[in-house]
Amino acid sequence: MVRRHPLPQQWLFSDERLAVGIVQLAAMLPPGSGIVLRHDGLAAGARWRLLRRLTRTARSRGLTILLAGKPDMARRWGADGIHLRQHDLRHAGQARRLGLLLTMPVHGAKEARRARRAGADGVFISPLYPTRSHPDAAALGPAAWLRLARLAGVQPMALGGMTAARARTLNRRTSGIRPGWAAIDAWEKAATKRRTRQKRNAVPT
Repeated sequence: MVRRHPLPQQWLFSDERLAVGIVQLAAMLPPGSGIVLRHDGLAAGARWRLLRRLTRTARSRGLTILLAGKPDMARRWGADGIHLRQHDLRHAGQARRLGLLLTMPVHGAKEARRARRAGADGVFISPLYPTRSHPDAAALGPAAWLRLARLAGVQPMALGGMTAARARTLNRRTSGIRPGWAAIDAWEKAATKRRTRQKRNAVPT
């Protein structure tokens, strides 16, 4: 598998709390977006089947899919790359040897430096803003987020309370960096609004 650059600018993080199915959300993403498939609570077979369904959507919309897990599994299952958690850092070399896209989460300076040394293609730095996913986590704020982005030295993506409007604001505040952004709730809210409009338009007048 050939590495592809640059990474998408918009990302959907899967979450088992989502009321709207991840496959349905994937079909609504702008072409060229990315998906990080987590769903760690699923059995391996069910998780593989979910990835295959996402892959069919990805092919038609030019989406990039990263699997949160181990590189060998990502390669066997046909993902474009791997989202490698910090405790699995020892697998970064394997991901590079397999030619997989490699991203890592970053929550502080130590993790930013680790991601840089690991040769990650991108980092998801969080939480930029307060987020329902981690209500007890202190938000970084734009200034601290930007410091971590520069410390990581690779393509940064903002995660945590992100929306398209907040992503545009962040872009205006950065210099020499073109950050991407990722979200869970923002995509689900957009899907819910879209379904509401469709139902309203379907009502006979």
